[in-house]
Amino acid sequence: MKALALSVLSLALYAGATFADEEITLSVIADDLNQPWGLAQLPDQSWLVTERGGRLLHIDANSNATQTVALNLPNLFAEAQAGLFEVLLAPDFEQSRKVYLSYACGVASRNTTCVSVGMLNQEATEVSNLEVIFSGTDKKGAAHYGGRMTWLPDATLLLTLGDGFDYREQAQNLDSYLGKIVRMNADGSVPEDNPFRHKEAPLIYSYGHRNVQGIVYDAERDAIWQHEHGPRGGDELNKIEAGKNYGWPLVTYGIDYTGAYVSPLQKLPGTVQPLLQWTPSLAPAGLALHNGDLWVAHLAGQRLQRFRFVDGKWQQSQDFLQERETRYRAVASGSDGRLYILEDSPNAKLLAISY
Repeated sequence: MKALALSVLSLALYAGATFADEEITLSVIADDLNQPWGLAQLPDQSWLVTERGGRLLHIDANSNATQTVALNLPNLFAEAQAGLFEVLLAPDFEQSRKVYLSYACGVASRNTTCVSVGMLNQEATEVSNLEVIFSGTDKKGAAHYGGRMTWLPDATLLLTLGDGFDYREQAQNLDSYLGKIVRMNADGSVPEDNPFRHKEAPLIYSYGHRNVQGIVYDAERDAIWQHEHGPRGGDELNKIEAGKNYGWPLVTYGIDYTGAYVSPLQKLPGTVQPLLQWTPSLAPAGLALHNGDLWVAHLAGQRLQRFRFVDGKWQQSQDFLQERETRYRAVASGSDGRLYILEDSPNAKLLAISY
């Protein structure tokens, strides 16, 4: 497939500095992907890619050939926003061959976010021995699941969870997993130092979230960065800390889709303010650290944004790929030095960016 050379105009940093014009090379790695959602790179530089409908794909690093990985997720629910979400390798993947998969499970009248772990064979053609290690709080409908995952240095797993859309008040309920980020051991058990072990939902790590669509651990700064969707306006970038309340729906910079207030408050004692917020909403959907910068893929915003860490703060540096007028679902840092991005459509591409 033919690589596309794109010229990107420089944009000024908020701090006033500028970057010279950069030329990036955009290469198509795979196409004809049906609503892809998550991606993970294997040690041989090939990729696993999830599709929301339930397929797991293996994309060869050399030939770009795509094959379906045999996968039988227990109780998968695929409808509207529901389906197969993230794929994540175990920290010891090269020894254990374990992969973690987040997905919607159940039926329309009763469903939630689940996580299963299984073993990928050496040929990357099948995931077997699947075991469900997490099942969240049940709800109706097919919206706001979260589903992003990342590992912490102590080998505990963070999983993001949505508020279920019609259940937003539950984001403040510490006996419900709706609207939370949870932390679990690799087998799904509760870590001894979780902040709410005494509650009915002891895996909760932070709360007051709407629909978290990106999370990453930053080893250089020993920090967890996260972004989530607001309603109309008020998408957020946050630094996540154990036990903290991130405010939804008590405080928000957005309004309801009807035009009414969700809350008249943007700040409230005891809640954490976002590091930055997007209004109008760009619908951030993927998050990656690459070459020390934070990269955000946007759905409604149809762009890839780069943020640089300046004087202890993330500051927007550049917007990329707007001229393609395409929704972007996920972004990941490749071991080959390239940045990889998934489009969001029934006929989507996996792209590699060199710069």
